[in-house]
Amino acid sequence: MKRAVEHRIGVQAPAEIVWEVVSEFETWHHWNPLYRKAEGQMKIGTALTLEQHLPGQPATVIAPIVQDWVPYEQLHWRSTRLGGFVTAIRYLEIEDMGPSNSTFSNGELFMGLLLRFVSRDERRALKAAFTQMGEAVRDRAEAIWSERSGNTI
Repeated sequence: MKRAVEHRIGVQAPAEIVWEVVSEFETWHHWNPLYRKAEGQMKIGTALTLEQHLPGQPATVIAPIVQDWVPYEQLHWRSTRLGGFVTAIRYLEIEDMGPSNSTFSNGELFMGLLLRFVSRDERRALKAAFTQMGEAVRDRAEAIWSERSGNTI
């Protein structure tokens, strides 16, 4: 059994700009409402250190492992919960929709024996956080694109 929580948003900026925003961990604290601290290397098998801020909950530090990444397209990391009986795959994905448009998706896929203990309230909080992050990625990418291209959005 699997469960997923996802948010997708259109971005009026090229996929390359969205990737720039997503891949520069050192700038996340400036714009990212969900992960206000991000450290680590984008390298398969490497641990990241993320300070996660879910709405209405205290901040927590998580240390997921980079599962996969493809430049300009995706970053996936994996973590476990409930003693390893639930695996969560967190994904940030970018789809090129043309020379100045893209789509940003971010979500989490849950799998495992104790999946039923990932509560509806937790999934709602994640959905709200993923929405906030998606909007922040869009806003930052569009601002960078506007500045570089001389266009107003």
